Amino acid sequence: MLGKGLTPAIALGAVFLMGLVFTAISVTGVRSWILRNLPIGVAHGTGIGIGIGLFLLLIASNDVGLIVKTPAPGMPVSLEHIIAFPVLMSVLGLAAIFGLERRRVPGGILIVVIGLSAFGLIFDPSVRFHGVFALPSLSAPGHASLIGAMDIKGALSMAVMPSVLALVMTAVFDATGTIRAVAGQAGQINENGRIVNGGRALTADSLSSIFSACFGSAPAAVYIESSVGIAASAKTGLAASIVGLLFLVIMFLSPLAGLVPSYATAPALMYVGLLMLSNVSKLHMDDTVDTMSGLVCACILCIVLSANIVTGIMLGFYTLVVGRVIAGRISQAQCRHGDDRRGAGHVLSRRLGDLTPHRPKKTTPRKRYCLRGVLTC
Repeated sequence: MLGKGLTPAIALGAVFLMGLVFTAISVTGVRSWILRNLPIGVAHGTGIGIGIGLFLLLIASNDVGLIVKTPAPGMPVSLEHIIAFPVLMSVLGLAAIFGLERRRVPGGILIVVIGLSAFGLIFDPSVRFHGVFALPSLSAPGHASLIGAMDIKGALSMAVMPSVLALVMTAVFDATGTIRAVAGQAGQINENGRIVNGGRALTADSLSSIFSACFGSAPAAVYIESSVGIAASAKTGLAASIVGLLFLVIMFLSPLAGLVPSYATAPALMYVGLLMLSNVSKLHMDDTVDTMSGLVCACILCIVLSANIVTGIMLGFYTLVVGRVIAGRISQAQCRHGDDRRGAGHVLSRRLGDLTPHRPKKTTPRKRYCLRGVLTC
């Protein structure tokens, strides 16, 4: 948005409006409905983590200089110096994580990160000790602080509204796919393919975008790097709250954060990315149209090679629909698990039913839906 000539204040106002719309979509249950009705191939290929796992591998490999962008014609990426110090340390750390996790050593990933950081402090000239404490700076040098500087009125102009809608679409599909991948990594997907307490997670995720605009930040949402903490058994809201508090503390200990080089954290990202590739076994290979549209287009062609989760999901839907038409199976419903084929209007009415006391019938021979949640009674 800044590239369009908008001021930072108007851009933050657009982020705030996006957060409001994003939260409304989450609270009313529309986002949960979208998540539940993702086609199986797209859900596993994108949301569960195959494509995102490969994406993590690419990010980590690029951070340490193993895979780099090539300016020459031909392949867009190339192999860099494989014997460089950061690359060797990353491979060594990854192998160490394999061994520690196999021996079920608690905190194995953290041990490797600390060990590589200490090794770098001793042998890497670029890692230097600059003290322990430092006062945080709430603004860039030469610029005023952006906390509370959002211009909501300016963001309501017709010139900015298309950018707000683009942010909403990006947030809905990007963050939703990521939160499903993180939940799948944590084992928080029940037998019906739904996230345990998913409504609360989605609402908290969307509310963060509103607060990020107030504090002068870009849209805040769940990040796929959270899967590293999950791999270290951080699977509860308490863990997330403690991490948030530690981030506040580390603001005053920023020199210590500079002691952790990229090759110390890259092995953790690589390990989690490899773990997420195991989800390929969950694809239904007997349905080639659904599987290939999710695996080839959504996760490989777009998420990995273009680094764009949203585009991957959109092309996954596109190839699925076209493939169904050509295969003569257009009438085949592709709900996420085939257990909820009602529209978003039903989801909204069921959410509104949450406000009323739950009074189950005394006798009924058939399955019925509770008004309090999305699971069956």
